[in-house]
Amino acid sequence: MSTASASVTSHTHASLIQGASRGIGLELTRQLLERDDKLFSGRAAGGVVIATCRDPENAVELNALRAAHGDRLRVLRVDVTDLTSIEAAAKVVENDIGRLDFLANVSAVLTGPNGMRPETSILRTEAEHMMLAYQTNAVGPTMMMRYCAPLMLKTATANANEGGNGGVPVIANWSARVSSIGDNALGGWHSYRASKTALNQLTRNAAIEFARKKQPIIAMCVHPGTVDTKLSEPFKKNVPADKLFTTEYAARKLLEVIGAATMEKSSGNLFDYAGEQISW
Repeated sequence: MSTASASVTSHTHASLIQGASRGIGLELTRQLLERDDKLFSGRAAGGVVIATCRDPENAVELNALRAAHGDRLRVLRVDVTDLTSIEAAAKVVENDIGRLDFLANVSAVLTGPNGMRPETSILRTEAEHMMLAYQTNAVGPTMMMRYCAPLMLKTATANANEGGNGGVPVIANWSARVSSIGDNALGGWHSYRASKTALNQLTRNAAIEFARKKQPIIAMCVHPGTVDTKLSEPFKKNVPADKLFTTEYAARKLLEVIGAATMEKSSGNLFDYAGEQISW
């Protein structure tokens, strides 16, 4: 084992943020590095954070955090539309760190190439855009769960053997209020809504499986509200000022919700930034 790997494995817990080069993902990474002992009960300060993005070499702000925090931050390449990158990153975590306590699937697509935008009519749906939305917003996060869950189960078992110290590993998938079928009174945004609804179902399926197999892993969905990021840039002009959140506020509120999560209350459900459960 290399000297760098030995240093990393000395940390008591590990978090992986998928989609960490900007917006909420970047802020989650920052807050986990700065105050991890205050976010999850039973975890000491000094955990390692694995931040993933599509282009690590050009992730300027992530690399600045790495310079400031040293071996507590690992930056890996993950493109959720590229399965090989997901497999490779999971293997690095397994080999170099040996545990995973928290997985946040943050990245999403709402607008994109070839005129991809939220559809205001079913007549404006395009198969290509729908496939990209499903791949990025539902399939990719599910593959992250698929490859990270075995490592999280090992962590859960180790924690249980140590008397429960370290808590229960948590998977938090970034969903949206518009994913709710019960709350949908406006329609539109077909690809984004449906892909996030699919993510909800896949997360609930995982939570049911973990519970049925008595595997102590929490799988939940979270809704950050409308956050002032590139994703929301084209649409924020219609959002009231008090409902347009900074990344710092959204990350802090959701980390509070996630940090208080339990198997009984949280796993398999969708919560907003205030801790309120949202109807499926």
